[in-house]
Amino acid sequence: MKSGDYFTIFVAMENRFDRNMWRENVVLVDADYVDSVAFDLIVNFERMLGRRIPPADFARWIDCIALDGGLREGTHETQVVLLHSDDKTALQNFLPSTYDSELNGMAFKDHLGEFSIQACSTNGMGNHEDFLVDLAAAVSQSISVKRLMIVPNEATYDRVRNVLRQVHTEEPRVTLFAMQPMSGGRFFQEILGYSLMNALGIKSEELNNIQ
Repeated sequence: MKSGDYFTIFVAMENRFDRNMWRENVVLVDADYVDSVAFDLIVNFERMLGRRIPPADFARWIDCIALDGGLREGTHETQVVLLHSDDKTALQNFLPSTYDSELNGMAFKDHLGEFSIQACSTNGMGNHEDFLVDLAAAVSQSISVKRLMIVPNEATYDRVRNVLRQVHTEEPRVTLFAMQPMSGGRFFQEILGYSLMNALGIKSEELNNIQ
């Protein structure tokens, strides 16, 4: 695909969101990746703890991501964008899970404010990893965004980090999530596994009791 063609595709995809209406807080998620990490944690901790681990509570996980990204109690507005591959119709290890009927266009409110959710694939126009990188570039330069939280897959991490090097303002406050410490940059970094363990109902006391 030629670069000019990809730019046209990116503009078409970005227009699925209102470019001038990014919320003050934005969460960009590679949904395929976070779902696979949740699966691995479920399998490992069921073996370690000797009990069934239920699917992750999606709203609880988003709350943890927001808190790790610097959000605190208040009447905030947060936009959650789930980017997934074309052949995926649902998260397999979260509840709620189905993109079209349970997540896309939905919202919830709690002590951190209102969270609006958008879920989309590229519908055959490129791949969702490229789209996440380009959205990260666009959102990181939006004057309306105060906090940006990004959950890229491991292969995309360096590309996102390079994009963020172009940001030379104090806002947005950017936080990247990974399963282990990665090379840093102009952003904060948090361990993805902690938020997922919380959403899966895995308590620290249980881990302390493992022989």
